[in-house]
Amino acid sequence: MTSTSIETLLDATRLAALETTEGGRVVAKVSGLDQKGTSYRGSLVEIDGDRLVPLTRGSASVGAVALAEDGATFFTAKRVGEDGEESEDAQLWALPARGEARELANRPGGFGGLVVAGRHLVTELEVHSQAADEAEHAKLTAKRKKAKVSAAFHTGFPTRYWDHDLGPTRPVLAIAALPEDLAAAERTAAPSADGADADEDAPTQVLHFRHVTMPPGRLEGWTADRSGEQALVAMADSRGDRLAVTDLYLLDLVGAQPPRLLCEGTNEVEYGPAEFSPSGDRVLIGRHRHWTQTASLHAGVELLDLATGESAPVWPELDHWVDPVWLDENTLVAASDDTGRGAVWIGDVTDAAPRRLAGGPGQDLAFSDLSIAGGEIIASASGIAVAPHPVRIDRSSGAVEELPNPADALAQPGTLTEVTAAAEDGTELRAWLRLPDGEGPHPLVVFAHGGPWGSWNAWTYRWNPGPFVDAGYAVLLPDPAISTGYGQSMIDRGQHELGGAPFADIMSLTDQAIAREDIDEDRTAFAGGSYGGYMANWVAGHTGDRFRCIVTHASLWDTESMGRTTDNAAWHRPMLAQNARYNPRDFVGEIVAPMLVIHGDKDYRVPIAQGHALWHDLHEYSATPRDAQGRSRHRYLYFPDEGHWIQGRGNAQVWYETFLGFLDEHVRGKDWERPATLG
Repeated sequence: MTSTSIETLLDATRLAALETTEGGRVVAKVSGLDQKGTSYRGSLVEIDGDRLVPLTRGSASVGAVALAEDGATFFTAKRVGEDGEESEDAQLWALPARGEARELANRPGGFGGLVVAGRHLVTELEVHSQAADEAEHAKLTAKRKKAKVSAAFHTGFPTRYWDHDLGPTRPVLAIAALPEDLAAAERTAAPSADGADADEDAPTQVLHFRHVTMPPGRLEGWTADRSGEQALVAMADSRGDRLAVTDLYLLDLVGAQPPRLLCEGTNEVEYGPAEFSPSGDRVLIGRHRHWTQTASLHAGVELLDLATGESAPVWPELDHWVDPVWLDENTLVAASDDTGRGAVWIGDVTDAAPRRLAGGPGQDLAFSDLSIAGGEIIASASGIAVAPHPVRIDRSSGAVEELPNPADALAQPGTLTEVTAAAEDGTELRAWLRLPDGEGPHPLVVFAHGGPWGSWNAWTYRWNPGPFVDAGYAVLLPDPAISTGYGQSMIDRGQHELGGAPFADIMSLTDQAIAREDIDEDRTAFAGGSYGGYMANWVAGHTGDRFRCIVTHASLWDTESMGRTTDNAAWHRPMLAQNARYNPRDFVGEIVAPMLVIHGDKDYRVPIAQGHALWHDLHEYSATPRDAQGRSRHRYLYFPDEGHWIQGRGNAQVWYETFLGFLDEHVRGKDWERPATLG
């Protein structure tokens, strides 16, 4: 294995997101290396017919984006100083249809998501917990900064999220009126909260944001209607004996009406905001049934009439999880996982089920970022061996047309095929198999997906099979019980036995793979991250020396302590009944295969304590034979500044190189030369 394929993958320009307008604008956010080649920066490219028109340049990285019909583009970016360093907070900028980008606003804490709605710009702001407006926020933030206080005082759960701490700010929605002529609008100081004239020493800016009155709880998600007059917000708050229950409210963005509770979360279900109808009188809402000790996670969509408060399920006979968008006042389109691929669905809001418009069995693409531009369906398409690229999907025929691609289309080594098997209960199972060039037999590495709700059906830069295939390994990508895209029954099969049916399914698919003449059954390895890391740990304690080695990333090791330390309030209760039977830590004495443990210190979803405990227990209790010098054959790759995913350019390369080096050492018997960058 050379580092060439790893570097090609990590240095590629990536399609990060697509933004569209009703009038037909399509803008791609792409991510590429900065001038130093050590980190990634976001930039914007407009897809105009058959042309690609760069909108942003320079070293500042674009964050949130919102498009206006008149050609203006609003975005957040951090100003880069003369020393080459970014400012601490992102500023708000606007790029007119013609002319240069102009800074509109600058505030401590920066800006979150952006939406252009009517003649308004709506955004999410992190605000000092005691501030009533932007002036107070600036003063109180400066006071805290001057005092060098970093503490946060919490009254609820959670206190962290994925890779960052929560508090001492609170997220709120804020709204600003857009001037008729943005280019000619003057910078002014904001008036004080009581309506008095602004202090002459106050900083000036083009747009001034007013905080919207928020309901109780912490803002978890939001959508705004097309006029900029209303918003749906999901607010999480602890209530009764339940942590972080999510309620759905309707907010008046421009008037003085108090927040209106639409749907109250319970111990069984909660609701989330989706799209307003074009007329704004109806809304799509997500309805999620909690995973509990007796029920499986289930996701559905309802249509709520804002005038009557009545709601009804959308497409109740469709056995897939979808997140629809409005094609017109009566028609919805949606993307979903679908048998190891993706599908796009279309139907009337009153239909019992939609029809599959594109994708599904017989092809190898999945679809995301679905939106409507000028009445046309726009999406990002990708596959196991196909990097994300923008497409247009014909609303009648379902024909998928590739649009000009601002990202790199990466050629992939080897071939792609499928493996099928029958589960112990007779369920049909399938997996993707990436094969190297040549006849083989090839060594095999099995990748368990995360989630646990997920599917191997789309491109990924983090667990990309390409570098492994380029190094001569076949890669098996199984979709076991709890995988999405196979109907609710597939979720139900494994929801309450995380180490049961999913494990048996993966082993069945692995048996079918190694029975092939082009696979070497004596040279196999297993790997997984997150829930896939849980599965790697479970496999380690239940398969003896079947696999030459096992790689476990950001993995659940002790499920009992995990539920009390993760940022995910939903994990603890449903796992209580499973801990006695499906806790990987209880089988550490059965671990024979050498393991590579990988964990990031800033991982708050699967806290670093899980990695530390696994590393300790492997040394103290595992049955893995030691090497000729009496030292452990296990290894630990630790990232002090990474979270659940390894995102830094240099760290990502070390991740691939170490992973492959560990495989080569134990599967192929090769000596591995540790990269000098590892120290």
